[in-house]
Amino acid sequence: MKHITCYLDFISPYAYLAFEQLPEALMDHSTSMTYKPVLFGALLKHHGQLGPAEIAGKREWTYRQVLWLAHRHGVELQLPATHPFNPLALLRLALACGAPEQPNRYVCETVFRHVWQGGLEAADPERLQALTRQLQPARPPDSDEVKARLKANTAEAMALGVFGVPTFEVDGKLFWGLDALPMLRAYLAGDAWFEGAWDAAATIAVGVKR
Repeated sequence: MKHITCYLDFISPYAYLAFEQLPEALMDHSTSMTYKPVLFGALLKHHGQLGPAEIAGKREWTYRQVLWLAHRHGVELQLPATHPFNPLALLRLALACGAPEQPNRYVCETVFRHVWQGGLEAADPERLQALTRQLQPARPPDSDEVKARLKANTAEAMALGVFGVPTFEVDGKLFWGLDALPMLRAYLAGDAWFEGAWDAAATIAVGVKR
């Protein structure tokens, strides 16, 4: 059995789409899964990047593409009223529900759908209160323990080289994004391609630095 760690942030529509597609992608493979919420904004800052929704042109394309991908895959998705938003409260709530462990799939699914279904404000205080009542966290979301877990998850992701969400780690290999799910499935199936091409990709010399 392979163990997969999924690094996610509820702010990402690609993370939501990948989460919804995971059961199909992992079908017929024996796996266990750990979901680790991380702060995507901290990953971006660490790597000196802007998020897709922070770049003119790319912002509009991102929303159009995720709406198309949802349509294509038959996944319900409505864009939240405003995006990006501050996801800290949602990340901490999810972790508080799993304390002292990481949150389970039900918790992550509930938070993802809070954001990406209905077209409402994801960070609206009244909606957050209702979501908290629904999930009944084991710890206060604003507790030092929960805050420390989020920082630890994010630091762990940085140390592994995670640069975006969703990222799936298995056997030390990182698979990034919704479109990496077929690649992940092939790895789990023992595709011989991974015996040479995976490591070879890391040997390409840098020609120009900007």
